[in-house]
Amino acid sequence: QVQLVESGGGSVQAGGSLRLSCGASGYTGSNYCMGWFRQAPGKEREGVATIFSGTGNTYYADSVRGRFVISQDNAKNTLYLQMNSLKPEDTAMYYCAAGERPWNGCYPGFWSRRNPNKYWGQGTQVTVSS
Repeated sequence: QVQLVESGGGSVQAGGSLRLSCGASGYTGSNYCMGWFRQAPGKEREGVATIFSGTGNTYYADSVRGRFVISQDNAKNTLYLQMNSLKPEDTAMYYCAAGERPWNGCYPGFWSRRNPNKYWGQGTQVTVSS
């Protein structure tokens, strides 16, 4: 059973930075996609960034590209999201997710809402004030 535990959320002023962490356990091998998703009140959950565990290839949503960096420490089984130049519109519950790499890759396959084959963490709140 895959287990994911997020930490590192909090409140910050616009322009500030936060780093989210996700401790992962319960899976083996390198054919996994991992990613960060977020959901703001009244909105659907959306992809933020994803990384393929085997190669480290990444993909970012347009709204965060250039500001956020997703990374992994395989020795520690930990996924990170470094968030810089935060904006009020980044306010959301952030979720860590993991799943086997589908035939069409971490993007768009794993990223897609239509892909149910994801394990989820419990979420960590990020609030950015103006």
